[in-house]
Amino acid sequence: MSRPKTPSMLDAQILGPAIGSAFRKLDPRTLARNPVMFVVGVVTVLTTVLFLRDVVTGGKNLGFSFQINLWLWFTILFANFAEAVAEGRGKAQAESLRRTRTETQAKRLTGAGRDAYEIVPGTSLKVGDVVLVEAGEIIPSDGEVIEGIASVNEAAITGESAPVIRESGGDRSAVTGGTQVLSDWIRVRITAAAGSTFLDRMISLVEGAERQKTPNEIALNILLAGMTIIFVFATATIPSFATYAGGAIPVIVLVALFVTLIPTTIGALLSAIGIAGMDRLVRFNVLAMSGRAVEAAGDVDTLLLDKTGTITLGNRQAAEFRPVRGVTAETLADAAQLASLADETPEGRSIVVLAKEKYGIRGRDMGELNATFVPFTAQSRMSGVDLDGSSIRKGAVDSILAHVGANVGRGAAAGSVALGAPVDMDAVREVQAIAEDIAKAGGTPLAVARDGRLLGVLYLKDIVKGGIRERFSELRRMGIRTVMITGDNPITAAAIAAEAGVDDFLAQATPEDKLRLIREEQAKGKLVAMCGDGTNDAPALAQADVGVAMNTGTVAAREAGNMVDLDSDPTKLIEIVEIGKQLLMTRGSLTTFSIANDVAKYFAIIPAMFAAIYPQLGALNVMGLTSPASAILSAIIFNALIIIALIPLALKGVKYRAIGAGALLSRNLLVYGLGGIIVPFVGIKLVDVVITALHLV
Repeated sequence: MSRPKTPSMLDAQILGPAIGSAFRKLDPRTLARNPVMFVVGVVTVLTTVLFLRDVVTGGKNLGFSFQINLWLWFTILFANFAEAVAEGRGKAQAESLRRTRTETQAKRLTGAGRDAYEIVPGTSLKVGDVVLVEAGEIIPSDGEVIEGIASVNEAAITGESAPVIRESGGDRSAVTGGTQVLSDWIRVRITAAAGSTFLDRMISLVEGAERQKTPNEIALNILLAGMTIIFVFATATIPSFATYAGGAIPVIVLVALFVTLIPTTIGALLSAIGIAGMDRLVRFNVLAMSGRAVEAAGDVDTLLLDKTGTITLGNRQAAEFRPVRGVTAETLADAAQLASLADETPEGRSIVVLAKEKYGIRGRDMGELNATFVPFTAQSRMSGVDLDGSSIRKGAVDSILAHVGANVGRGAAAGSVALGAPVDMDAVREVQAIAEDIAKAGGTPLAVARDGRLLGVLYLKDIVKGGIRERFSELRRMGIRTVMITGDNPITAAAIAAEAGVDDFLAQATPEDKLRLIREEQAKGKLVAMCGDGTNDAPALAQADVGVAMNTGTVAAREAGNMVDLDSDPTKLIEIVEIGKQLLMTRGSLTTFSIANDVAKYFAIIPAMFAAIYPQLGALNVMGLTSPASAILSAIIFNALIIIALIPLALKGVKYRAIGAGALLSRNLLVYGLGGIIVPFVGIKLVDVVITALHLV
């Protein structure tokens, strides 16, 4: 049950429906959401009415008027098309998600036992109902596991085929409607009513039904509306100047001037840019609850990251064998490997591998050795093996010291047997010194003893992810402060923080500590992002400006965050920030281009408008356009075509680079400002050559 692939942005399945949607969006109620294009629509209707009047009355220049009207309509349709293409992928993905949501039958429990249930439609379940879901069955609605443990296939939501474990208690108890239990059984308490499940919300969000404009987008809309109003008055005053000079300017020419004066390019692409920003997150398997969250990610000042699984690989690896005096490193490695042969944890396997790679000690079969494995317990905090009358133990330093009978201030560990051999206090002190050195280096020490004799210490190291230091350097260049959050002691935390290259760290962090840190940063006027998956993270996720909850986390965490990472990969927080910044950069870059390319249009249309009245303005015809009519038509055609040309950039986004605000402004002015001036000069001239060659004017 894998999630169906959705088409790419330029797939025929997207482009076909987008064409029809572009025409449906001509509805004035839809156009009114975009002030610039609404005004363009109003003047286009006006010129169309005037054209039809001239057709009936036998007016002049009907061919020229027809072409201007045609390209004005194309300008609006191309803007609608850009928005429809941006929405298309979301609608396609929503449809694929709908196909995964079937009318399942639920086993609603009516008694305390597993056999007392009634079969009801999944859509009839209410919050608080308890259902039984067994192997092969679909979980009917969002809920929380209150009994049992099961392997669950969440491919319908995440697209990933690897199953996950869901069990009662802890941070892995949340289950999502539409996912499938693969093994065992679970008892689930329903937490969402029909129509308001996580899958329903996901469908609405990717489809765009609940998408709202962000504050930045609203502010830009207001700016564009203000500029449009200014140019309405500016254009309206031109006829009086022409009359004063003894001439007249046709309405169709005034409309052409107005449409090219206002920033139609960014007005046409603004909605598409915002939609595409959220879509990029969805394709990245991150569900943003609002465009505001995506935009806030682009302005983040402080980034809080958990250490384990985010900055480090999450599994400690054996890095070194450090024996005490009188013991060889090979002897220590041999004992440590024997104690780890039946240890299936990543740490245990890494000890076996390190002993093999460093000293050529190959793993042995526990059955052939006639050995008894002693499993790790929370009480003893050690594990080991008994074989041939010999006892080997490895574990926490203080637990091993207690096991061998050393007086370390805590007595013998529960379940241990203090051996009768005298304790070598020199070895005890040496083990403690080695352990302290390892802790200061950010590692975890594990002591090893054989038959009551201390052999040395294993150095387990938290492996910092490759390239993470460079990623933090990029964030620092962007002005983002990184803070590592960990439950480790300050010494270990400081060592990992230094190796990873974060700016600061919070050790032995409690939920209250996280919340306090976020509020302190926000009090300084900063935007804060963080990720979490547990109920104890919920207050901080709710407080953060960008709270990324893991999909594998609790219901409380998912409800508190304004983003949900469907893959439950905390490292995505860095990419989320980059996507947010890319959204803001794209919007800023295309706004710069849109305003700049108006300059070339002025040089095309203004000399053409006043050529008959003020022949001196002919000197401004620097492009050498063929005639006033071809100049006006060329500018209008270019104004429409540039929208289509920029749709791929609006949807893909401007390439992200980790540079400062000053450098970004300079780059925008150079690339999109200067480019916005040069491209229209070239484009309008090429269009003029073509329409002149085709004798369209």
